Order: sequence, then C-alpha cells, then structure tokens
Amino acid sequence: MKKIYTNGVIITMSGQCAEMVVCEHGRIIGFEAFDNEEAEWIDLHGCTLMPAFIDAHSHITALASALGYVDLSNAASFEEIVTLLINFKQTRKLKAADWIIGFNYDHNYLREKRHPSRFDLDLPSLENPIMLTHASGHMGVTNSVGLKALGLDAKTVDPKGGRFGRDDAGELNGYMEENAFINASAGIPQPAVEALLKQLKMAQDIYLKNGITFVQEGIAREKEWRLLKRAAEENQLIVDVAAYVDVKQCAHILSDEKRYRHAQKRLRIAGYKLFLDGSPQGRTAWMLKPYLHSDNYCGYPVYDDEQVKEYVKKSQSEGVQLLVHCNGDAAAQQLIDAYQSVLGDKQSMLRPVMIHAQLVNRDQLHAMSAMQMIASFFIAHVYHWGDIHCENFGIARASEISPVHSAILENVVYTFHQDTPVIQPDMLETLWCAVNRVTKSGRRLGSDEAISIEDALKAVTINAAYQYFEENERGSIEMGKLADFVILSQDPRQVDPMKIRDIEVLATIKEGRCCYRKNTFEK
Repeated sequence: MKKIYTNGVIITMSGQCAEMVVCEHGRIIGFEAFDNEEAEWIDLHGCTLMPAFIDAHSHITALASALGYVDLSNAASFEEIVTLLINFKQTRKLKAADWIIGFNYDHNYLREKRHPSRFDLDLPSLENPIMLTHASGHMGVTNSVGLKALGLDAKTVDPKGGRFGRDDAGELNGYMEENAFINASAGIPQPAVEALLKQLKMAQDIYLKNGITFVQEGIAREKEWRLLKRAAEENQLIVDVAAYVDVKQCAHILSDEKRYRHAQKRLRIAGYKLFLDGSPQGRTAWMLKPYLHSDNYCGYPVYDDEQVKEYVKKSQSEGVQLLVHCNGDAAAQQLIDAYQSVLGDKQSMLRPVMIHAQLVNRDQLHAMSAMQMIASFFIAHVYHWGDIHCENFGIARASEISPVHSAILENVVYTFHQDTPVIQPDMLETLWCAVNRVTKSGRRLGSDEAISIEDALKAVTINAAYQYFEENERGSIEMGKLADFVILSQDPRQVDPMKIRDIEVLATIKEGRCCYRKNTFEK
C-alpha cells in the first residue's frame, strides 16, 4: 500500500518544494495524491520531514563492542575510573582471568591531567587484566596483569608509528599509543559472536534513534568483517552498511568477497581504509609546526612517503575508493603529495576521502579541490575538544580546525561525521557545532569557519550520499529514490541557531518502514 506523508514541513534537499511525499515499495513515487486515494496517510502534525541522515564515517562494530564495556566518559578522576571498573566486575560477576575493558576515558578532563598507568590500576580488587581505551581511540593503558597476558615487557620494541610508555628504568608503564595500542588490543579475547550480534542490533538502534539509516564500518579487519557478514546473511541488518577494509592488513577481503562490492543484504564493501597519523587531542597527530610547549614535537607519521604512494597507486589501479585518516596538516600534505605524484594534473574519479581533516589548511584545500578529494570533517571537535586544541596549538591555530567555510570557498565536497564510538552519532549536535562553533567553555572558536544551517544539512544528506556514490539512491527526496526519512520536531532552518541541538528526532523511516519512533510522536 502507498504511504503518504503530509501536514508538515518537507525539506527535500533537492531544491524542489513539496507539500506531501508519496511512497510505495520503499521508494518515492510522487508528490501529489487524491484525498480519497487508498493509502496510509501519515500526519506529520506540523513536524519536519527530510532525507534520513547519512553517516560519513564511524565504526558500527566498535560501537557494538563498546556496549559490552565500561563507559568511562563521565569519570573525572582515576578514583572514579577504578570505582566504575570494580562495579562492572561485580555486576558482571567476572572471574579473575576475565578481561575488563573500559572505553572513552579522556586524560584532558581528568583531575590528574594525565593518562593512568598500570600502577593506577594495580589494585587487589582489580586482579583482572584491564584495558582502557582513550576517547580518541588512538591510545590506551593496561595494568600489570594485562601486560603479562599480552606478552609485553621491557624488551618489547616500539612498532613503527606507535609507542609504549616507559618509566625511568625502561619498564613498561602500561600506556601505549597508535600502532602499539592497536597491536596490543588485537590480542584481547573477543566475546562470543552471538553476544556481538545482539550488541550489533543495539548499535543499529542507536543510529536509528539519531535519524541515521546509512552507516559506515570505518576499519574492517577479519573480526569486524565476519560479524557484519554473518549479520547480513542472517538478515539482521536494518541499516545499510558500507565497510572499508584495512588496506594494509586485510586487502584480501575485498578480492575474496567480490560479490559484496555491490550491496548484498544491506552490506557493501565500499573501499579501502588507511591511517596516516593520530589524534590532535592526544598529541599524536602529525603536524607541520610543533605543538605548544613541546620542545619542537610535531607528532609522527604512520608510514613514509613511498609507502603512502604505493597505497594510493593500489587504490587507483584497482578502481577502489580510498578513505584516509589525516588529522594533522603534515599528514594531510603527505596524502596530497602522494595523489599528486600518482595522478599528475589529473583528477581522481574514485572520490578519495580525507577523514577528519582537522588541521588541513587553505592551500591544501585548494589542492584537494583540483584532484576531487572529499573532506569529511569531525566538526564536533570544536565543541568536545576545542578548548584542548587551544592548549595544544594556541588560539590562532585552534580556530582553524575543521575549516568547513574555507572548504566551501575552495569548492571541496565536504561531509560531517562523529567517528562513533568516539562520540555518539548525534547529527543534530554536529549541525549545531558547524553553525555555531562553540567550545565546552563557551568560547566562539573560528567564527570565520562557521556555516549556514542549509550548508550544514548538505554535509549529512546529499554530500554524504555523493561520498558513497549513492547520490542516485539517497540524500534527497526525489522521484525514484529510497524512502529513507527522518522526522524532526522542528525545522532546523527556522530555529535559533543555538537551539539546533535541542531539536528531537521523532521518527526514522527506512524504505517506508518506521524503524524508530519517539513516544511523543504519533503518526
């Protein structure tokens, strides 16, 4: 039966005006209907209907895993972290050999103003192996039992693109960053797949609650891919998922699973993923100029120039899109140089994406535009870590983070993301950040880079669809496209800009089916 949405504000994102939207078999079939037409008439009650939001970069399987961990995002001290870990152990009735995993601690906001060490976690009540993951996802800490379980000791050598923390005697202190952390984390036993499938359903519900129907798996290695593939084969995926496989370790997945290059049961392998540096708030992002008060420390790269060039060549020769993590301007320049070396003065038809692009500068944006490279901004950094960036870089440099307005002036296609589970996939908060550029302390940071709500909406709809080569399927309300919608309590174009993040997601529709409805909304 047809479904007709009417009696509300309709934002098409195509420039077309519409008073109603008619859908059938999961697609948009028109914008007019007769009053007596046999259909399900859905009254919007004056609320706003627009295309469902599109997640330009996150990690759905990491969010699923995190739902089985200890959330440390509200911990204000080491003491509070330890209390949360002990309570988790008791609640879950864990045995001594069971790992306790905590995530989302942030040393920037802890009373101690530093990362915990193994000594802070070596307590009789916590004899379990422990791993804490920093809010950035780029570093963490384990206790003495954890170091032993992972086979790490003073003889362990720092990997390229990573570092283990050590005390004055050279012994490991439990802290690890970048590749040291990534490699160590891989040794932690995984929960049973049945438990992860349940948590994946919960993770999907979180995206749907935030109006998102198209989601990214931003780094698919073997375990992430196995989970997603099983969920797809068992028809457990509600949202559409685009997976990007680790080009260094797991490029074979793309060749082994060729049929998933096109959507199969809501799952598609969309391309490769590559990391070039770390986190600006964790001071591992690779910078052209030193961090403040750092004795000329600029962070560090993951790969040398020739290695990056080879990955770009691989992507181009195979006709596969490449998403590249670049936070610092040195990492951004390394990526741009690699593409210029491979492409010459040509453009890439594969729509390569610079993920985060936190400190990309105007000249680099100009170069990105020339080669048709997309910038996907983690714009909510302005709010969540803007004050920390002021401490790390000074106000002038910090004011230039996530330079969306400059990207628009340079004709760079731009999208927004939350890098979930780094933060929740709250698109309305992200829109608020792009329009207002306010930090947690209330400082306006880089007001010259603020943009209009109309331009912000493009980043999470039509531009995000373009990033995925999905512009003919989603991102706007047009004839023939999927009936993927979000219903909002207010029109974000009409409210006070400072009230944008107070708008509620009332319902999320996937191909004509309501997959989330807030109790206060009646269809």
